[in-house]
Amino acid sequence: MTGPGAVALYAQGLSTGGIQGWITDNVVPLVLLGIAIILLWIGGRGDNAGVARRSVGLVVGLIALGIAVSGQGPVIGNFLAGLLIG
Repeated sequence: MTGPGAVALYAQGLSTGGIQGWITDNVVPLVLLGIAIILLWIGGRGDNAGVARRSVGLVVGLIALGIAVSGQGPVIGNFLAGLLIG
């Protein structure tokens, strides 16, 4: 958004900090609880290999979530790029 409306919104101090905090405080724990319940349900059926397969994908997803929530994406990206190009 550009023009006088954008200046007015910026002048009022509107930001996305409130919604980010709400998601971090409420949605993330609910997602983790849901993941734990699903894994326990699958494990209770005796499909331990299925739990192991899904757990690998969940760990990768939780790492990505942690990077997104912490705001350290550029720092981690620079570190990983440094590993590849020296």
